[in-house]
Amino acid sequence: MSSVAAPPEQEGKLPPSRADTQAEIRSAGTIKAFNFFVYGAIAVYSTYFPLYLQGIGMSKIQIGALLAGGPFISLLANPFWGYWSDRLRNIKRMLLLMLIGNLLVMQAVFQLGSIPFIYGAMLVFFFFQMPLFSQTNSLILNSIEGTRHKFGAFRLWGSLGWALLAVGSGPAVAALGVNRLWVVYTLLMLVSIGFALALPKGESKKKEGFSNSGYGKVFTNRAFLMLVLLGVLISVPNSMNMTFVAIFISEMGGKEALIGWSAFLSSIFEIPIFLLLDRYLKRNVSTMVAGLIIISGLFTLRWLLMSAVADPYMVVWIQGLHCLTFGGYYYIGTQLTSMLVPAEFRSSGQAAYALTWGGLSGIVAGIAGGWLFQEMGPQVMYLVGAGMSVLGIIGFIVMYRLVKRKN
Repeated sequence: MSSVAAPPEQEGKLPPSRADTQAEIRSAGTIKAFNFFVYGAIAVYSTYFPLYLQGIGMSKIQIGALLAGGPFISLLANPFWGYWSDRLRNIKRMLLLMLIGNLLVMQAVFQLGSIPFIYGAMLVFFFFQMPLFSQTNSLILNSIEGTRHKFGAFRLWGSLGWALLAVGSGPAVAALGVNRLWVVYTLLMLVSIGFALALPKGESKKKEGFSNSGYGKVFTNRAFLMLVLLGVLISVPNSMNMTFVAIFISEMGGKEALIGWSAFLSSIFEIPIFLLLDRYLKRNVSTMVAGLIIISGLFTLRWLLMSAVADPYMVVWIQGLHCLTFGGYYYIGTQLTSMLVPAEFRSSGQAAYALTWGGLSGIVAGIAGGWLFQEMGPQVMYLVGAGMSVLGIIGFIVMYRLVKRKN
């Protein structure tokens, strides 16, 4: 039976639908790999950097004050990078600039080691580092817009990277010495930059363009403002825990490997949480706010348990609640922000939401948390955190009633 040859200009070409599908698969794989390594690099930094600072002679109050500079700078950095991502419609370019700046500044911090210099250099570092996750979220949301993909399937790769690379780097940090933390961090950042080069631009598929007048309306949305302000109450205790849990474990006799396992358990179980929320969480505002009430209650339980613990291994197990508390709050808050903010201002909205976790709350956590830990003890610090979480529950109940009444 004879066959008809394809025209020369069509030879080797895929049907448009199949070609588009393969491009979509490649793009999805690149985003997942980038998430894995960039979250893993920041996990190594946040897990072991406080120990590095303690090793060069800084007190807990000095460490808290230094790390509080990050949230302070994020008040400028998050809106700055979000604005330019929306205006240029190219989140990939912004991410590359942030990663390269991040890597170069940290080389100076690790190599020079002078405490006065570290204070100045870390402010520059935070300008590049603090908006990384919010802009990554915006790139994911824009890239999957109009496709079958869901946010949690991408964000879980960040949790996987955080968990595996934090625990995997523990033996390496112990062998090299915490004073050579820069070796592990630099390697992971270089891999992250490599994957960032292959990312899609991350522009929204919506036709509406950026305008300065519309940009201002993002910050007059009452429901969105309530989400951001109440998030500060919930995130202060979480930021205090992230800043000082490694020192807390170390002072109770825990080694670097145990600190790595603490970071592992705090994030590995976020993966099933994201998948379950992808599948079962209803995409309406009132349901999501109800979810934040429940999560705030779990935060209260977590801090009460931490205030009563006296064994480093128990701290590691309690850290497992991080997947339900931070993981659930982060997921719902990100999706809720996406619903409350127009698509053409999504990067700016996510940047504003990121201030919940890295802005005013982080400043309070670094300064007040450092003072509470050193002067009153970690037990009091965690009890204060439990009280703040209770206030968050009350605030979200009020928000829920307002949302239901409006509907």
